[in-house]
Amino acid sequence: MTAPLLEVADLNAWYGKSHILHGVTFRIEANEIVSLLGRNGVGRSTTIKAVMGDVRPRGSIRFKGEEVAGLKPHETARRGLGYVPETRDIFPGLTVRQNLILGEKPGRANRRWTMADMFRIFPRLEERADTPGGVLSGGEQKMLAICRTLMGDPDLIMVDEPTEGLSPMMVEHMGRLLEEIARRGVAILLVEQKLTIALKISHRLYVMGHGRIVWEGAPAALETATDVRREWLEV
Repeated sequence: MTAPLLEVADLNAWYGKSHILHGVTFRIEANEIVSLLGRNGVGRSTTIKAVMGDVRPRGSIRFKGEEVAGLKPHETARRGLGYVPETRDIFPGLTVRQNLILGEKPGRANRRWTMADMFRIFPRLEERADTPGGVLSGGEQKMLAICRTLMGDPDLIMVDEPTEGLSPMMVEHMGRLLEEIARRGVAILLVEQKLTIALKISHRLYVMGHGRIVWEGAPAALETATDVRREWLEV
């Protein structure tokens, strides 16, 4: 049986003396969209930061069969793992085009994604190609952050709250983009607050509570699991 693209086992992480993650275990297969759900503060963002190397973890993180726990973020990225933080972290003084160019992984042939792809998916970015990233709207900056990560040609991207603060029309557009990314052979780990989009585009879901995975299943199963939604998701 083929090993998962990403396999995380018994992941623990701390901020100072605060123990945030308590044995988190999950997997992502190739081409899969997986959502990590839960209320604010349960450890979802910390989980993907630990996988990326922004937070020092304890446990096992195997990506494409290789142990990557403890690597620095740029070392993890070079192995094909992309990360789009909630804060976006674009270069505000550089233009849209320059931000995209900086995302390219040098020496990579047969790229899945080109700048033309980015401008086709998000025509607004082409319109603002020579505009500094810092003057874009919040939604445009999120588009730019995702597109810049794709320019590095990752095999998996982790996206933290991509629809936060977006209009309903932009949320719909973002959902279509994520589905297209998966169709092109890039797996997605999505941290998302909006249950509707997670249920619509995900192949599988994990629910977190108190720094642990408390439920796993298909979207259809979560729709009928009213007790799980009531205890771990609903405000």
